[in-house]
Order: sequence, then C-alpha cells, then structure tokens
Amino acid sequence: MKAVILAAALAVSLPAAAAELSGRLEQGGLVVGVTRPGTKVTLDGRPVPVDAAGHFLLGFGRDAAPQAILAEDGRTQTLSIARRDWPVQRIDGLPPAKVSPDPAQLARIKAENQLIADRRAIIGPQPDYLAGAVPPAEGIVSGVFGSQRILNGEPRSPHSGTDIAAGIGAPVRAIAAGQVSLVHPDMFFTGQTVMIDHGLGLQSVYAHLSRVDVTEDQKIGKGQPIGAVGASGRATGPHLHWGASWLDVRLDPETVQAVLGRNWSP
Repeated sequence: MKAVILAAALAVSLPAAAAELSGRLEQGGLVVGVTRPGTKVTLDGRPVPVDAAGHFLLGFGRDAAPQAILAEDGRTQTLSIARRDWPVQRIDGLPPAKVSPDPAQLARIKAENQLIADRRAIIGPQPDYLAGAVPPAEGIVSGVFGSQRILNGEPRSPHSGTDIAAGIGAPVRAIAAGQVSLVHPDMFFTGQTVMIDHGLGLQSVYAHLSRVDVTEDQKIGKGQPIGAVGASGRATGPHLHWGASWLDVRLDPETVQAVLGRNWSP
C-alpha cells in the first residue's frame, strides 16, 4: 500500500519511517498504517494492534498532546499532533432527570458504560476498514465532535460524536465493513444502540435509533442498512448520534470517514 496524503485542508504529511502512514495527525484524528509483518508497534508506550500483514491504526483524542511517540521494534519517531478549536453547544429543554440522574440512574449508567468499555476492549483481528467508508445517514449535521456541551445551562463533557438530523425512520447504514459488537435495546443516554467492530481497535456507534435491523456478531458490509433514525434515549428530537473510537480513544467520526473514504484494498 502506498502512502497517501489526503487532499483535505487538515491532512498532514507524515514523517518518513519504516511504516507507511496516511491520515490526519490532529486532535480527534485517525492514521492508517502498514509496516513489516511481525513488527511490534507502540504509541506513547501503548501496544498498537497489528495484523499478520502489518496493518495497524493510530487514533488521537480530542485533547491529545502536541506530540506522540511512535515506536516500531524500538525504533522511534516523534509525531506532531495539530491542535483544533472546539465550539460550544447549548442544548436546553432536556428533562431534568436526564441532565442530573438520580442514584439508581447513575448505577445504570455506570453498568452501561462498563458494557461499552468491555466491547471496545475486544480487538477484531481483521482490518475490515480497508474496504473504505461511507457516511452513515443523509441529513444535516446538527452537532459536532468535541463541542463543549451545556445542557440546561450546566456544562457537561465534550460531545463524543457527530449528530445528523433526519426524520424518524430514515435509514442508518454501517460506515464500513465489520462485525456487530453490541446491540442494546434501551441505554440511558443513547437509547437503541448499535456498535460495529471494524478491526484493529476501530469501532463505530449508532445511537438514538428507532429500529435495529442487525444482531450481535453479525458480519456487516460497508453501507449495509443497520437500523433507522429515532429519538430514543436522551434526545430532544430525531437524529443519529454517530461515534467512533480507536481502542478507548474517542475520535472525530467525520474525520474517520474522510480518512477511510477510499478503498484501501489492493
């Protein structure tokens, strides 16, 4: 696979190394890599999943440090991570119980968060993302990754995904090929929720659905319908909350889709 520099404004030329890298070295960004088969790769000392052919991914969170150290069998290079500015988003009119959960609801939220963390800890061995990616739904982007959310006047954690406003019942499709890692009928925050494992630590999530058309462990093709837009969970209106993560690092899903938007297969 030849290294490719994306044409988008935020695409960054990556340093020469044994690995071939392409993507966006920025907060919330994703990088696609390939190295010699059998190479051990780490990012800031953390082991990076690598398949038998040498494929791997790197992900950088919303508040990633300005530099990261990539090591291949001990050979290191410093990656410069571009800083991004994040907007502030105010959402009013939410039911008070959804903004300030009671003790029983907090226990439920904790259990659901642990379930999601457990599924993210399972690393799919196949780089299904190499088949490329597509947007998950048609509609207007109504919420962006990384924005500081103020709910009913109270500051909350930054938004972990992208919101796409669409009518109830509008189709939702998998952004890339993979295997369904989670189907949940009613999570406190996200309602009907689906997660898909695209391989080597990359997963996507689809929330607030009105209908789910897939089952856990089902193999999914790029663009395959998986459900429909809804307003389940904590939602003020029908929309798709679409998220992406690499291991336990939350990524900007729009950036992920842009990076994977071409077919990486030979």
